[in-house]
Amino acid sequence: MAKEFSRTQRIGDQMQRELALLIQREIKDPRLGMVTITGVDVARDLSHAKVHITVLGKDDDADAIKQNIGILKDAAGFLRQQLGRAMKLRTVPQLSFQYDESIRRGAQLSALIERAVAEDRRHEGEE
Repeated sequence: MAKEFSRTQRIGDQMQRELALLIQREIKDPRLGMVTITGVDVARDLSHAKVHITVLGKDDDADAIKQNIGILKDAAGFLRQQLGRAMKLRTVPQLSFQYDESIRRGAQLSALIERAVAEDRRHEGEE
């Protein structure tokens, strides 16, 4: 059975792919780190899009994250213009960039689980 996707989900997925290419190929700022687009949430009326990003290797560096988000905010007009050309939408959403903490939280939870399993194994070995 085919899974149903809303129009905004399809547009968000396409925007994610296009933005990833644009950031990789068109933004030449040397301060910009290895940015990954983890998702795009588009409003139903296509007026706004929240772009969720992570920065490779900089998950613990708040200043680097702020700097990368600032660079992307400065380039938002250019990215929006290029999205309009690539996607042929009547209205291209305003872009806002947010750091996606789910990757960092997932790594922390995995570390906690691994530590708990190691504790259990150590206690089993003592018995």
